[in-house]
Amino acid sequence: MSAAIIGWSHGRFGRHPEHDSESLMNEVIGAALTDAGVEADTIDEVFVGMFNSGLSRQDFPSGLVLQAHPGLRYKPVTRVENACATGSAAVHLGARAVESGAARHVLVVGVEKMTERPGREIGDILLRAGYVKEEADIPAGFAGVFGRIADAYFARHGEQIDALARIATKNHFNGAGNPYAQFRKPLPLAFCRDISEDNPIVAGPLKRSDCSPISDGAAALVLASPEVAHHAAKAIRFRARVHVTDYLPLSRRDASRLEGAAVAWQRAYAQAGIGLDDLDLVETHDCFTVAELMQYEAMGLTPVGAGRRAIEEGWTEKGGRLPVNPSGGLKSKGHPIGATGVSMHVLCAMQLHGSAGEMQVPGAALAGLFNMGGTGVANYVSVLERAR
Repeated sequence: MSAAIIGWSHGRFGRHPEHDSESLMNEVIGAALTDAGVEADTIDEVFVGMFNSGLSRQDFPSGLVLQAHPGLRYKPVTRVENACATGSAAVHLGARAVESGAARHVLVVGVEKMTERPGREIGDILLRAGYVKEEADIPAGFAGVFGRIADAYFARHGEQIDALARIATKNHFNGAGNPYAQFRKPLPLAFCRDISEDNPIVAGPLKRSDCSPISDGAAALVLASPEVAHHAAKAIRFRARVHVTDYLPLSRRDASRLEGAAVAWQRAYAQAGIGLDDLDLVETHDCFTVAELMQYEAMGLTPVGAGRRAIEEGWTEKGGRLPVNPSGGLKSKGHPIGATGVSMHVLCAMQLHGSAGEMQVPGAALAGLFNMGGTGVANYVSVLERAR
């Protein structure tokens, strides 16, 4: 029997000079425990997702969790890191601890404080999630890496500026209904399509509107065993959980495809006993708009090279065939690295519980999420369904 999410909490993503990583975590831990209806001393194990790598002066976040509640003292707490998929790595390990019988209640927290450093320094830090031997000198940091990916995709499948602009516009429109989003203002299609002083080129064909922002934030959830979840007020169960790792050097892969993501999705469908058309929504890793475009193809929504059809024909809008990123995605919601994967699980749980507010996809019964570390290196897929 699979683990279930029985409670959650999500902080507002954005620039928070008044917070450090400790206070960001404290804000969501207590709220998640309350939402789950459990006391801190009933938690058997804690997993903390945090990338850091120099983003924050304070490291060792597993030692900070206890500050949120004295009932967590003497509990085993483990810090998890897997680039931009750090949050999902923590969630998957927490679920495994529950399913192994090692724990009945697990607390998972994802956090990142990114805005302590200047922009150039942040870019250099994030580039460490690429293959430093070959990619460290690419201009514009990780945006430069994805600029090269966009160039490779365009060279093979044609120019896609309009499709990328439509993805940005969709996600900002959705983000306007997300109370946790960093950006809650819709962006017109013309603004996202055209180069301007307010929307300059960042790298390759990617403009500022194609890039997710630098963010601070945290999210938390409580996982429980099936026996505990049976008596919980709410429970969102894992139907599938898959992790696939691909080569780190981009030079060893086809830069115009996310092959590891495609393998992860296919394994998740098989594990869940479903097909893509059974999903009611997907939260996916749009660190850059070109990533979402390529992920349409990786999840099987369109053939390879035809991702633009999904956005141009409205398939991925909230009322479309498969709503993608009804939360606004990383592009609008923000991307505090360690918190992102936890956030995705929380938002999908809210959808399935029917408590997503303006983000709600009516009748959502089965949700998929994809969280990516690096340039499609660490690939995590979860499929969630409501248990009660």
